[in-house]
Amino acid sequence: MQRIFEFLAGLLFGLGLMLSGMTDPSKVQGFLDLFGLWDPSLALVMGGAIAVGFFAFAIAKKRTRSFLGHPLELPATETIDKRLVIGSAVFGVGWGLAGFCPGPGLVSMASGQEKAAVFVLAMVLGMVGFELLNRLIHKPRHQAG
Repeated sequence: MQRIFEFLAGLLFGLGLMLSGMTDPSKVQGFLDLFGLWDPSLALVMGGAIAVGFFAFAIAKKRTRSFLGHPLELPATETIDKRLVIGSAVFGVGWGLAGFCPGPGLVSMASGQEKAAVFVLAMVLGMVGFELLNRLIHKPRHQAG
């Protein structure tokens, strides 16, 4: 039953991305082009997402289990640190250059867009590269004797 709800949630999310225009890189880049031919239509999509997220997190903070009965774990910290800022900047630059972020990239790849497949491949390589670099930097040190 859990997998059915996961599939339906993903399907609804993907359909919402397609209907809103978030899977069209030129529309996304038009939204991000504040000093050119700015297309403000995605601001409504983002505003709606922020509003839904605001209320969903307010409800989630009061719960310990999901609506399907599974443990609900929210991030333990709300600290804005250097890693978060740098990661956000890299995400923003990638979004602006490619016109995709992860969700719309996956939906667009599934619909056959070659540019999206290149984006998703680069995204996966970036995630793997981050994990490898993170393990090298934070390698556990063994104590002698």
